[in-house]
Amino acid sequence: MEHISIPLFVGKHVLIVEDEYFLADETRRKLEAAGAIVIGPVAAVKAALDLLDTEKIDGAILDIHLGDELVFPVAEELERRDIPFVFATGYDPSALPLKFTGFSLCEKPAELSYIANALFGRGGADLH
Repeated sequence: MEHISIPLFVGKHVLIVEDEYFLADETRRKLEAAGAIVIGPVAAVKAALDLLDTEKIDGAILDIHLGDELVFPVAEELERRDIPFVFATGYDPSALPLKFTGFSLCEKPAELSYIANALFGRGGADLH
């Protein structure tokens, strides 16, 4: 894979919460090529919450639907810890609870430069 350094990702610890294996692996590979340190990917809420307690996390990319559970407990914990995150999903934005409607939402497959700006760019702090 071509190395496509994205300065905003370089050295950042990015958690991937995604239950679709091939998409999670592709995102991991792209983030690593962009200079990020990938945490995960994980496919369940409990696994993601466990990583929040044991790993350094600078930002997160969250799929909304993880099998039969929703990722919102992870989003709430990230928000509580003031860690930026984006929702990457193929679902309509109306799937988000009102509490999260101001958060960045990316369609799958997500454009990494957009995610980098949403998480770590100047506008990233305004997301939550």
